[in-house]
Amino acid sequence: MTTLSPSRPVRRRPQRSYSAIPGETPGLPPWRAFKSLILLACVVLVLLPFLAIISTSLADAGQINRAGGYVLWPDSPSFTSYRALLSGGLVSKAMTVSVGVTVVGTTLSLGCSILLAYGLSRPGSFGHKPVLMLLLMTMLFAPGVIPSYLMVKELHLINSYWSLILPSLINAFNVIVLRSFFMSLPGELIDAAHVDGASEWTILRRIVLPLSKASVAVIGLFNAVTYWNAFFNALLYINDASKWPMQLVLRTYVVNNAALSGGQVNAAAGAPIPPAQSLQAAILVLSIVPIVIVYPFLQRHMDKGVMVGAVKG
Repeated sequence: MTTLSPSRPVRRRPQRSYSAIPGETPGLPPWRAFKSLILLACVVLVLLPFLAIISTSLADAGQINRAGGYVLWPDSPSFTSYRALLSGGLVSKAMTVSVGVTVVGTTLSLGCSILLAYGLSRPGSFGHKPVLMLLLMTMLFAPGVIPSYLMVKELHLINSYWSLILPSLINAFNVIVLRSFFMSLPGELIDAAHVDGASEWTILRRIVLPLSKASVAVIGLFNAVTYWNAFFNALLYINDASKWPMQLVLRTYVVNNAALSGGQVNAAAGAPIPPAQSLQAAILVLSIVPIVIVYPFLQRHMDKGVMVGAVKG
């Protein structure tokens, strides 16, 4: 006599459903396609101005005149505007100044911020609470333009490159983020280092900094972007045009639409000066290229470095 085994119910894998907002019912395929088209249109609207600026910087005078100012795609790309700007004129000097100020300022600012944040993160350090209160007060009561100018003038920094570096050397927000991250590190590691006879400098260099690469990289990026994009300090403190940074040149000749003279660009011998629209577009491209190149290498640290340092502690 045979016995029939009960049939097992066939388990069907649930179909995946996609929803743009968690917790909401998924939309129909036409609705998802419509949302994709909207996102694609937004991406095109964001990228189109960049394409127009780059194309205009590469276009010749005839095509720019036919297009009425801005070119969407150059017929015969040429780097004449970039060669004229980077061959020893005003923009070439401004690029050198901006790179130097950014490198030196970022290095000094990052070093001072790390030392200050580590000192404030150690309980019982000398002047811990008063210094922390002064730092927090700077976030609420910022000095005005006139007191800042008088301070820089009394320090004899007018028309000096240090006037572009020292006023922005310490940022209270960056120090607070680093301090919070340092305080979130396991205290047992530091206590064990103290037991082994390590000094505070050794603990900072061999234990704290290797564990804080993400936060340090993000703060370094913040400092670099701040120094590279700063123009107001140069507008106040720099009187010599040969010491202008790139962003002040950008403001003067692109935002204010001032014309570049023949002595400020070096065209080839016998060649005409490139059109103003092409030169302005080339200046704009040169002003954003360094940050665009550096940002992808540090972008992966952004979420981890900022969120961990800001939430913990």
